Amino acid sequence: MQAIVNSITKEAERFRELQDQLQHLGLNNADPLEQDDQDILVIPSFSIDQRVGQKVAGFLHYEERLLFSLIRLRNPKTRLIYVTSQPLSRMIVDYYLQLLPGIPFSHARNRLLLLTTHDNSFRPLTEKILERPRLVERIRKALRPSKSYMVCFNSTNLEQELSLQLDIPLLASSPHLNYWGSKSGSREIFAECNIPYPDGSFLVDTVDQLILEVAKLWERQPSLKRMVVKLNEGFSGEGNAVLDLRPISSEIEITSTTLEDKQYLIEKQLKKLSFQSPDETWETFSSRIPELGAIVEAFIEGEEKRSPSVQGYISPTGQVEILSTHDQILGGPDGQIYLGCKFPADDAYRLKLQEIGLKVGESLAKKGAMERYGVDFIAVQDPYTLAWDLEAIEINLRKGGTTHPFMTLKLLTNGKYDYKTGLFLSQQNEEKYYIASDNLQKPQYKGLLSDDLMDIITENQLHFDSSSKTGTVFHLMGALSEFGKLGLTCIGDSIEEAENIYRRVEEVLDNETEGMKNACPFNLSSGTPINWVR
Repeated sequence: MQAIVNSITKEAERFRELQDQLQHLGLNNADPLEQDDQDILVIPSFSIDQRVGQKVAGFLHYEERLLFSLIRLRNPKTRLIYVTSQPLSRMIVDYYLQLLPGIPFSHARNRLLLLTTHDNSFRPLTEKILERPRLVERIRKALRPSKSYMVCFNSTNLEQELSLQLDIPLLASSPHLNYWGSKSGSREIFAECNIPYPDGSFLVDTVDQLILEVAKLWERQPSLKRMVVKLNEGFSGEGNAVLDLRPISSEIEITSTTLEDKQYLIEKQLKKLSFQSPDETWETFSSRIPELGAIVEAFIEGEEKRSPSVQGYISPTGQVEILSTHDQILGGPDGQIYLGCKFPADDAYRLKLQEIGLKVGESLAKKGAMERYGVDFIAVQDPYTLAWDLEAIEINLRKGGTTHPFMTLKLLTNGKYDYKTGLFLSQQNEEKYYIASDNLQKPQYKGLLSDDLMDIITENQLHFDSSSKTGTVFHLMGALSEFGKLGLTCIGDSIEEAENIYRRVEEVLDNETEGMKNACPFNLSSGTPINWVR
């Protein structure tokens, strides 16, 4: 046993030594355009509970979310290795390389190494890589040790192990800090920083404890209509469920009913949870509580309600920088599922988001965290004063759904984020806005190949215009043929122009696939429409 402890301690020490090397690689801000003559290993592994991931249509293709990294090849000495579970379509790779301004296509292509595990199973990509020693060795030989680092979607023990085997640093928080990006850990940081957040519980790991915490919360707030039950780890809201208290509220006097009576009623009502994933059941959801843990918190009601977020960056030296703010676009049965985002967040609260985001980043930095983090909020408008009340919901200690659209904008425009206004300015000092979505999904899009999409983009001039710095950049193209699902970032000189660009893309795709509506032999539900009302 002592030998095992010593081995773990030795590995942790070596991992810290490797991460210390990041301070000498010029990574003290989040601007990749200032970094050159480096080897970047991109591991776009979603190292999360795969049972959650499987509920997301086209989940394996989410490895394409980090393909914006290819735009870093615009730096003439940068080399990049991108590993995926299945081979990427050549057309998709060429699409990203053609976005590079001022760099010959062949020059960029020669500095890109694409590798694959040829393994389409629902397991983390990093786990698949580690199971293939020859692939690990090939990666190691392709890297220049003193000029290399690894980036990932989220950091776990798997990514730490790969970092150690390759003997290169991982630009991400150490796995032992992951608790601070969980639902329960987030609430602890909000409390520590005196940031408003919904009343609720900290971590529980049994159904009985969950029932007790629900009852206690109900006693504290007897007027509650709904609560949210969240698995401690989740992805895009798929681990969330809404508990409707109204059916059992009508049966009892909340203020006079004993705690035991409440628990009895709650136990029955939990089996009727409103799950955000259509395939979820109480049996499968509750079975994961002992493994992942769960929390419960008050559901924030409001006639005018939004879901903004702020994204920040913590450098290897602990410096905190705010990168962006967004209004997230949510869907699903109870508005818990991430569909996309609008940049920037509304000017009524974007500077407040920055202020809170900075507090959270400084708290995370003191704990040793680094690289990207995001904070999600619920914003409710007072109907009389029209002021917005912000409550923090959770921290994502990883890249998220707002990472790739913002980095795409930054890399393609060479612009900068203005902290004073919360706006993004191009090199010509023009304001830039965008709408981004991972969920443009319709049944009739199924069967479209990436080559077909390129034909449609070209014929209808839907591509990004490098001269005006406006237009559309597509992603998740690998999910199009099988799932009828596509991601896109629509960049404009105003939020209205970005919305119009999105609408035109959707209109063109609908027209191009009009004849396929009746050709689909399955009764598939249509994609969730995006509400553009700000």
